[in-house]
Amino acid sequence: MKNKKTTIKEVAKKAGVSISTVSLVVNNLPYVSAEVREKVTNAIKELNFYPRRNARGLASKTSGNIGFILTENHFSQAEPFYTKIFLGTEFEARKHRYYVLLTTVAPTRTENEEIPRFLLEENVDGVIIAGKIHQSWIEEVQNRNLPLVLIDFEVSRQGVSSVLIDNAEGIHKAVDYLTKSGHREIGFIGGDIKHPSIKSRFTAYKQTLSEKGIEVRQDLISIDQTDTAIENGFVAAKKVMEISGKKPTAIIAANDAMAIGAIRFLKSSGYMVPKDVSVIGFDNVDAAEHVSPKLTTVHVPKEEMGAIAVKRLVEKIQKIDNVTMKTFVGVDLVLRDSTKVLSSKEVIPVK
Repeated sequence: MKNKKTTIKEVAKKAGVSISTVSLVVNNLPYVSAEVREKVTNAIKELNFYPRRNARGLASKTSGNIGFILTENHFSQAEPFYTKIFLGTEFEARKHRYYVLLTTVAPTRTENEEIPRFLLEENVDGVIIAGKIHQSWIEEVQNRNLPLVLIDFEVSRQGVSSVLIDNAEGIHKAVDYLTKSGHREIGFIGGDIKHPSIKSRFTAYKQTLSEKGIEVRQDLISIDQTDTAIENGFVAAKKVMEISGKKPTAIIAANDAMAIGAIRFLKSSGYMVPKDVSVIGFDNVDAAEHVSPKLTTVHVPKEEMGAIAVKRLVEKIQKIDNVTMKTFVGVDLVLRDSTKVLSSKEVIPVK
């Protein structure tokens, strides 16, 4: 025999309030004092009350869902950067009593591309999009008058807020560490250079070298890869190492996947990392600690980015703050085994 399901009426009686007050608390709406909210919350816990989502929707005219859109190539076990961001949104959404509905779309949109079901069914209160995506998907969401927040991507459109990485600061820290370690021939490898984050990292690489009076050598740069996967890092590293001039003593990769690919090429070609060539990645995905040698990289707080995006979106949904804004998350250089100090005179320990 099934246990009887607790009703909202029973919760109201237990807390000594009206049914409408319980409904306001369940739907996380204002107009309820902190004292009354606590009474209702305690009653909900004691009675093990779980409100039906359709009932919540009728009361608040909301679905209780947040849509999360990601391109298929970004949702990968091999490159779990965006997977970590998604986990951050999931954990934060629970605090605000939201469910996160995930869907993936193709990197390029065709005329007959299927529209995510949660958009067709109007089953979300707002949408988060992570990574580079076709502009038409952003328009699709905005045309439905849904609040929208982007992660690791930005567009110049009113009402679209972004949570971004401080890419310039991350590359500055990497270049600064290498130059203070005695490196002068520093290469850069990247792919998908139109992605705002990758473009920003490459620009910062050139600017930081110039600021330090170091020549930006085009033969030490390979940025024409279509993607930033491991195999692209292998190919890009091959290009910069097969130059006829002075070879790099260090390579900065646009992300960890390309850095791992670079290490694979170097090792397969008889180079020792870091004895012959130092390598620095960007993102600090889990694999960075498991490659040999362990990868020095720029740490990005991925879960935090997801959490911030949810907070911004909830503010928009609840009409607390609908200002278009960019939020930058800080980064740190994590020193491991893939970099070598050539001259320790100026080296400053990195926290």
